[in-house]
Amino acid sequence: MFIGVISDTHGVFSDEFKKFLEPVDEIWHAGDFGGGIDFVHKISAFKPLVGVYGNCDAQEIRFECPLTQLFNCEGKKVLMTHIGGYPGHYPLNVRAMIDAHRPDIFVCGHSHILKVMHDDTYNLLAINPGAAGLQGWQVVRTALRFHIDEGRIHSMEVFELKR
Repeated sequence: MFIGVISDTHGVFSDEFKKFLEPVDEIWHAGDFGGGIDFVHKISAFKPLVGVYGNCDAQEIRFECPLTQLFNCEGKKVLMTHIGGYPGHYPLNVRAMIDAHRPDIFVCGHSHILKVMHDDTYNLLAINPGAAGLQGWQVVRTALRFHIDEGRIHSMEVFELKR
């Protein structure tokens, strides 16, 4: 599987991001879609979508996208939620979910800060793709893509677009 990961679009899915994500098989969106349910449908019409709602998302998005997702992808257990922190700094509720489910990959958004880290404590890959949208303080908009084949994560690429 070729996976694209975005977050914090806040209603913006630019052509540059579409071009970067064109070859992926699936998009994981770590919340704060913005733009209403039609915006979620626009992304899911572009590529199959697995998403969670964020703190800025309207009720209509929350009805379609859950607070958390737990799923398997090519032999890897994935846990995704919007507000998740990072290794050594997970909120208590996230730490409880990680303890309970022991994912191989943990995906979150919210901070608008691109961060990919191995968590030695939980032996997982923590991924925050940063922010793909225009709302917020970040000066560079970001997205990720990578391959998962037979339980192996490889060829991760970062896309950066100045505001």
